[in-house]
Amino acid sequence: MMNRAFYIDLARTSIDGKELADEVCERILSDEAIELLPLLDAAFEVRKTFHGKEVRVHILNNAQNGHCQEDCHYCAQAKSSQADIQEYGIKPDAEILQEARQAYARGACCYCMVFAGREASQSRIDRLKRVIGQIKQEFPDREVCVSTGFVTPQGAAQLKQAGLDRLNHNLNTSEEHYGSICTTHTFTDRLNTLFAARQAGLKLCSGMIVGMGENNKDIIGVARRLRELKAESIPVNLLVPIEGNPISVDAGMTPEFCLRVLCLFRFLNPSAEIRVAAGRELNLRSMEVMALYPANSLFLQGYLNAKGAANANTLRMIRDAGFKITGDVEVETEQVPAPKAVLKDLDDLRPALK
Repeated sequence: MMNRAFYIDLARTSIDGKELADEVCERILSDEAIELLPLLDAAFEVRKTFHGKEVRVHILNNAQNGHCQEDCHYCAQAKSSQADIQEYGIKPDAEILQEARQAYARGACCYCMVFAGREASQSRIDRLKRVIGQIKQEFPDREVCVSTGFVTPQGAAQLKQAGLDRLNHNLNTSEEHYGSICTTHTFTDRLNTLFAARQAGLKLCSGMIVGMGENNKDIIGVARRLRELKAESIPVNLLVPIEGNPISVDAGMTPEFCLRVLCLFRFLNPSAEIRVAAGRELNLRSMEVMALYPANSLFLQGYLNAKGAANANTLRMIRDAGFKITGDVEVETEQVPAPKAVLKDLDDLRPALK
């Protein structure tokens, strides 16, 4: 087992802005001699240095659902998916604005609008400009993020001018592995959208999905690429296997491996907002709360097409662990009954008599 100095050096190297060697990154993911609890503690030192004990809450809004001509094998909205989703076109402006109000009332620091499809046409850019302007007029101090496929430099500049804070466009996997998860566009196409967003002065929200057949080298490569891009927000998704998707088999990831991945992303992107995103409940299971030690952000109210834990349970988990929701807003959510003892009955007390 590693001595304490190893973990202290991991944290110090990251805090000082130095990049870990590939060998160390691989060991973080796979070496049993590197124990999980000291590793989480080292990642927490980095997280605490840049983000304290605050947790940023994001809420997604499917502003459009389905009708996508891309074949991303992990996505229930893709043309290649047979998943039984509820498809609809773009919601009316008033509905999107009301959902923004609800998201911020529930404690969201960032409201994320997601649109299916390959790219943002000029008509969609015009629509987004109008909606973003309405949201920012009412909530000037809250962040708005948009995920709308490929965006040109001109389109990104228009969205920035309208008040958009962040553009989401996930890398999803490494360049080498990309052809295994999608054939209708390339890794370079995705990079170009991120370059366009950066050129326009938008913050970058970009991450990956772990559990799609990639190897450790792919995971390390994505974490390094996002470091190069200086992505401000990095969602680390853990594959949600949805029946009907080409990639719909549980990859068998252990909670420990998922936590090691989050630690790696924290060490390589020390000041970024690392979000434990889709699949946290399914893949982390009873160890879910431990994700808050490397990660400082999560989704409330579910994911793109899959439901998540009840809002109140997630918020209680954050507070029970001693963390604080960014902004310290009074959160409107359902009440969870306080736990109470349940007495054993005779079947429990005398099992041999069953």
